[in-house]
Amino acid sequence: MKRRDFILATGVAAGALMLPRMSFAAEGVIDVYFTSDQNVIDFWTNTVKPKFEAANAGITLNLVDGGDSAGVSAIADRALAALAGGSDPQADLFEGFDSRVTVDGIAKGLYVDFEKAGLSNYSKINPLAFDIPTNLPYRGSQVLLAYDTTKLDPANVPKTWADLVAWIKANPGQFIYNRPNKGGSGGNFVRRAIFEANGNDPTKFSVDNYTAEAGDAMLNPAWAILNDLAPSLFDGGAYTSGNTQSIQLLSQSAVTMIPAWSDQTLSAIAQGALPETTGLVQLQDLGLPGGFTKLAVLSNGANKDAALKLADFLLTEEIQSAVLTELGGYPGVSWDNISAELREKFADIIPTTIPTFPGGDWEKAVNDGWYRAVAPNVDPAS
Repeated sequence: MKRRDFILATGVAAGALMLPRMSFAAEGVIDVYFTSDQNVIDFWTNTVKPKFEAANAGITLNLVDGGDSAGVSAIADRALAALAGGSDPQADLFEGFDSRVTVDGIAKGLYVDFEKAGLSNYSKINPLAFDIPTNLPYRGSQVLLAYDTTKLDPANVPKTWADLVAWIKANPGQFIYNRPNKGGSGGNFVRRAIFEANGNDPTKFSVDNYTAEAGDAMLNPAWAILNDLAPSLFDGGAYTSGNTQSIQLLSQSAVTMIPAWSDQTLSAIAQGALPETTGLVQLQDLGLPGGFTKLAVLSNGANKDAALKLADFLLTEEIQSAVLTELGGYPGVSWDNISAELREKFADIIPTTIPTFPGGDWEKAVNDGWYRAVAPNVDPAS
C-alpha cells in the first residue's frame, strides 16, 4: 500500500504536469521514472546509482520522480503511442509500476518479458514474489509485529494469530492498530483477521469475486473477531490515525506491540525514531499481508539493453542486501541469496507466506464494514 506524504490532485493533472519534465533520450543515459516515496528515490540516488555507474562505465542513471502511478501511467501511454509510431518514448524503466495499468500495453509488446530477457539473476527471485513476466519484483514490504523487548521477552512473543489474540487479551491496553483506511499496517492487521475468519485462505478473495452477499458472509465473522479484541486494546478500544502515530506510541512505551510496515519500522530503528530494543516478528501460521514492488522496462526504449543490465544489477546480492539494511525493505530474491549473517539477524521476520488482499470493491467493503461494525463511534473522515 502506498505511503506517500502527498497525492497529486487528479490523475489527469498529474500526467499533464509530468509530461514536460520528460527528457530526450541520450545514449547511455537510462531514464528511470518513479511512483515510489522519496525514501526510495533517495536509496537509488545514494546507493543504486553510484554503485551501478561505477560498475558500468559510460552508463548513467537519470532518476525522475513521476509523482504517482497516474503520472507515470501518462508517460507509459505516450510510450505506447511512440511504439505505434516508431518514435522515441523518452523513457526506459518504470519503478513501482504495474505494467497491467497501460491499456493494451502488454498485448502490443510495450514491455519487456523478463522470462525471455536472459537476466543472469532472474532465477534468484523469491517464488513468493513472482507476478506476470512483464513485472520484475525487486523489493518487498510486509506488515509485521513490532514490540518493546524491554517489556516483552522475545522468547515469549506470539508467533501465531491465536497466540497474538491470547497475548492481547492477557495484556489489556498494550496493543493498538490504526484505522484500516488510514494506513496499511492497521489495514493489513484487519485483513489478517479476515483471513483468520475464512480458513486462512487468501485465494478466497480476488479483485473480481466481490458481491454484497459474499461480503456479508466473509467479513461479518472478522468483525466479530475484532469486536472481541476491542476492549483489550489501548485506551479500551482506541485506534490510531495512521502508521506513524502507531510507531510514536510504541516509541513512547505507551504500548508494547503494534502492527507495522517492515520497511518503515526498520528505517525508524536505523534513524533512532524507535529504540534499538525494538523487536520484530512475523506470524508463522499465516503472515500479515504485504507485497512486492515491481519494475517495468520499455521494449522500445532507446537504452533498453542498458535498462535490462540495471534490472539484473538490482537483483545482485550487493543491492538486495542494501534493500534490507539501508532501505528497510524485504529482498526481492530468495533469502538464501542473502548472506548468512543477515539471515540470522533478521530471522524473526523472514516470511514463509506473504498473503495479498485485493483492492477495488473488497477494499471499499472492508473499510466501510469496519467503521460500521467495529468502530461505529469513529468518524471515517477524522
